[in-house]
Amino acid sequence: MSALPKEASNKYLRGTYEPVLDESHAADLEVIGEIPKDLAGHFLRIGPNPYFVPDEDKYHIFDGDGMVHSVEFSAGKASYRNKFVDSAGLREEREKGHWIFPGLNMYGELIAKGEMPKSKNTGNTAMVFHQGKLFGLMEGGTPYELSLPSLETVGEHDFDGTLTHNFTAHPKVDAQTGEMMTFGYSPFPPYLTYSVVSPEGKAVHTKEITLPKGIMMHDCAITANYTIFPDLPLVFDFEKLTQGESMIGWDPSNGSRIGIVPRFGDDETIRWFDIEESFLFHVANAFEQGDEVVMQACRSDHGAIETSENRDVREQLGRLHEWRFNMKTGAVSSKRMIDDQYCDFPRILDDLTGYPNRYIYAARFRVNEMATFDAEMKYDNQTGELLIHAFGDNKESGEAVFAPKVGAVDEDDGYVICFVNDAEDRSCECHIIDAKNFEAPALAKIKIPVRVPHGFHAAWVPA
Repeated sequence: MSALPKEASNKYLRGTYEPVLDESHAADLEVIGEIPKDLAGHFLRIGPNPYFVPDEDKYHIFDGDGMVHSVEFSAGKASYRNKFVDSAGLREEREKGHWIFPGLNMYGELIAKGEMPKSKNTGNTAMVFHQGKLFGLMEGGTPYELSLPSLETVGEHDFDGTLTHNFTAHPKVDAQTGEMMTFGYSPFPPYLTYSVVSPEGKAVHTKEITLPKGIMMHDCAITANYTIFPDLPLVFDFEKLTQGESMIGWDPSNGSRIGIVPRFGDDETIRWFDIEESFLFHVANAFEQGDEVVMQACRSDHGAIETSENRDVREQLGRLHEWRFNMKTGAVSSKRMIDDQYCDFPRILDDLTGYPNRYIYAARFRVNEMATFDAEMKYDNQTGELLIHAFGDNKESGEAVFAPKVGAVDEDDGYVICFVNDAEDRSCECHIIDAKNFEAPALAKIKIPVRVPHGFHAAWVPA
């Protein structure tokens, strides 16, 4: 099995990031407080968890094998389970007993030597639930179908052979139509390919969208009638790669623009809107309002895969922001929704994706070298009110999900759920926050019997 030094030199391999190798299952977990009886379903969190590390100093957080952590709620009780995403690459490495696939930070030196690095579809970034199926996603590969409650990997899923491109980590599901909008980006032409997956689970509309160059496009947005793509200055640079440097860098000359295409549109019908130089990793939501398409996201002044040493970390942290694109006049307006709180991982009630929403939940940054999260936020689009649920010193959270109550009536009639790690003893709890009484202490803190390293994205699958 893989082994790391007691105190790894890489910040993403130690402390609350240190990977776990055991797969566990525990029922009837210890609870401080009380789990609501009207909460039923799975809270899921996925993230990078390397089984083998080829070079500790050069390890990049995107390299790790996918691992899913699940807390299942039923009848006021909770159980926990974690599983690796059982990729072909991980199986091959386990069989041979050592690493085979180099990390991102090793690509440059290998290419400079004339070697072509192997890549592994880790499925480590996010999840989506579509038409009764749960998928683990990494934007460089094909989705993995995962079973519930076991978290067993069923296998790569190409939607009955209709998926012809790599699959974003952030597809968008329209709960009203059952359609799922997705895309794949690439360093090589075609730089962007867009697909609509039908309620029956087949890609029924696939079109290439022209971009000037290859960019990192992590997220998209949808409305009832449109799909929205950000073309921003985080670009692929192969000249740097051949010199042993990172292949992704910030290039303001690329421009910053937003493309809005009809759901079943193409390269001929997409409209591009110029915006200020900026970046966004994650969209909260988008919707139509009169002649305008409204998009809300966590916007930063600068984009990077990880914090640049020569920049103020705050330039690369997001704050909630709104753009309005007038589809008749072409006018664009841009405003910051929250001025003094840096945040990311914005979430809403999933069923409102693409439609007007009142509430946004997001993880608040504790601004320091590692830019960890110390609180969850609730923003009211109607009143502008911002509520903070803080976890306290030495506590670190991550992406939270909104879980509607069974029989929910109001948009915020439910619970906000997230993992909370203790930075000192590295223990983990799953917190359940009453969305209607957001700043009050958590209704329940579920003790997780094993460590849960920090990860990426979370999901809620109702029972």
